[in-house]
Parts: sequence; C-alpha cells; structure tokens
Amino acid sequence: MRIISAKLLLLRIPLKHPFSHSLAVRHCTESVAVQLTSDTGETGTGEGAPRAYVTGETTESCLAHIRKVLLPDVFRHEFLDSNAHAAAASLLDEINGLLPATGHGGVIAFHAAKCAVELALLDVTLKHAGRSLGDLLVPRRQSLVYSAVIGADTVATARKTAAECVRRGMRYFKVKVGHGDDYGRVAAVRETAGAEASLRVDANGALSATAAVALLHQLCPLDIKSIEQPVKRGDMAALVRVREDSPIPVMVDESLVTEPDAMALIEHHACDIFNLRLSKNGGFGQTLRLAEIARAAGLGVQVGCQAGETAILAAAGRHLAAHLHEVEFLEGSYGRMLLDEDVSRVPVEFGYGGAAPLLQGAGLGIELCRAALDKHSVTTIDTSATLL
Repeated sequence: MRIISAKLLLLRIPLKHPFSHSLAVRHCTESVAVQLTSDTGETGTGEGAPRAYVTGETTESCLAHIRKVLLPDVFRHEFLDSNAHAAAASLLDEINGLLPATGHGGVIAFHAAKCAVELALLDVTLKHAGRSLGDLLVPRRQSLVYSAVIGADTVATARKTAAECVRRGMRYFKVKVGHGDDYGRVAAVRETAGAEASLRVDANGALSATAAVALLHQLCPLDIKSIEQPVKRGDMAALVRVREDSPIPVMVDESLVTEPDAMALIEHHACDIFNLRLSKNGGFGQTLRLAEIARAAGLGVQVGCQAGETAILAAAGRHLAAHLHEVEFLEGSYGRMLLDEDVSRVPVEFGYGGAAPLLQGAGLGIELCRAALDKHSVTTIDTSATLL
C-alpha cells in the first residue's frame, strides 16, 4: 500500500468559553489535521496540536515540517499490510522510522507534526486491513474515567464550574494555579466537589521554587494528589528543590517533551509522575517508550491532552489510556462540552461521571464529518506524490 495524496488542514474551532492558564488564554482550538489517501482508496486522518510554549512549534512551522520533511518519505514508502506485523511495535517502528522530529530554530521537537502524520498513517493502514487500533494496542481495561479541568479563573467562576462538574457526576478534578487567588480557587473546588473527590493542581511552570513550596504547604490540608509542572521547563535545580521540599507528589509536563528529558528527570530524581500527551510527545511510538521508561523507574503516569483537541486526538488518547499498564489520571475527550462543534459524526466526549467506553471501529474508531472539517479549516494545503 502506498500513500498517493495528502491534505493538510489548519483547524480553528471556537470554544464555548475561554480556557485560561498561566501560559495562555485560549478562545479556540488550533490544530493541524493531516488526511492521507492510499492507492487502495482508504483515507486516514491524524491531528497534532502545536503549542509554541510546549514544543516550540507554531502552526506554520508544523505545516512546513509536514510538507517539506515528512511527506516526501511517506510518499516514497510502500507500507506492509498491518496484518503482516507480528506486534504493534513493528508497525509503529516502521512508521516512526519515516518521521524525523528533531527540532531546530527554537523548536524543541516537531512532535505535533510527527503525531499528526503518525496518527493518519495508523488510521489509513488499519482501515486498509479492516482493523481497529485497539486490535494493535490491546486494551488492558474496558472502560475509562476522565477528569474535569478547571482553568485559572476567578474563585466564583471556579466554584460555578466545579458545581456543574459535580452535577455531571465527576470525581476527578484538576485546578490551574499560578495566577490570581490560587488558594481561594482550589479551596472553592474542594468545598464544592466534596471530601471524596480526587483533586490536583497544575501551575504550567508559573511559580518559582520558593512560591511553589509555600503554595503546596498551604494547599496540603485540602488533600491534593499532585502538583503538575510547578516551575518552568529547563530549571532542573528548581524542580528538584520543589520535589524535595513538597508534601505533595510532583508531576512534570512541559519539562517532559523528549526521551532525553525523561532520562534527565529520572537521573535527578526530579518528579514522581510523568504527564504524557500524544501531540507533545510525538505520537504513539515515542509516548509508549516514555511510559515504559516511567514504569521501569517506578514513576506514575497521567494521560493528558491539549486544550481544545478535536475528536481525532481524543480518540487516540483513549486508545493510549486503555493500553497502558497503569494510568493515575486521565484528561481529554471534552468534545462538544468545550468546542462549539466537533469533527466526528458520533460524539466522543465522556459521559456521566467522566466514564467513557472503548472505541471499536476501524482505524482510530471514529467517523469524521467532512462538512465540519471544511467549515473550520482556515488553511488547506493539497499535495500528492507526483508533486514532490
């Protein structure tokens, strides 16, 4: 099977309400979708969510890397039928060998670009074989429970959002900190969600080590399960200090983009939990590798998401979370609870209590709505094997 054409889409879908944290206020999703068509007629779609403050990628650099670096080798490659692969690792190795993600010019790694193309290739090759991604990455659990995420808004807004989440039966909560009245916001969520709810916080690197430790000691009586990314990426000494002095387990996110990041974090005993995100970490091949590194080091794992992911990345994240040995917390699949419109015909957002079933259909397991994709595409680039 060969890939004969590609369509690159820059998607912007309005959010129903702004989502804020210390690094950004987001009013719409900003994703790059890749649609690949094979010589046997199947089309597969993948998504990456470039964030300059995470991997260094912009939508422009992501699109350019896909078009100029990744697609030429994809078009030249002849793919084996996925049924010919004895294990998931062999298909992932075949795909990942085609997709260099090394960064340059301020980009840590072109992971959103790589993720978008990898997901599209998995989707099209599995559809060609009539198989689900769940057949390849065998699930270790049959259902999943997602978390609510509450932005760095006012205390009143946080309380209102938490109350709505409680009405929906949510049991796991993450609250953004590092901006405004952090203690008041977290305390309001704890009071609203109740003593039995699981509650954690995320600073997105906004705090100094001193401020982080002080805040964590203040929050400790509220029974906080973890603090995510308390200090900025690159300040290993500050991260180590927080972990040594914190009464609460430390999770890393922006500090964990590449495999060398993971090894350095472990070497310095800088964290307790890895937050894995497919777009941030470069797709399944690299994300599964990071999960194994964490497991070998005795660290926990969260499967996270980018704010505003569409159903494409949401579906991929669900397959990942179902396949991993252990997942402490799970984020994503917010779908039309956050987006004005999603791109799948059948909703993928979780239901009451955050519960969500596995996806069974061919490829990623979703059916895309072409009209929604076209409506929300602000940039479209068509190319083919004959043009490169």
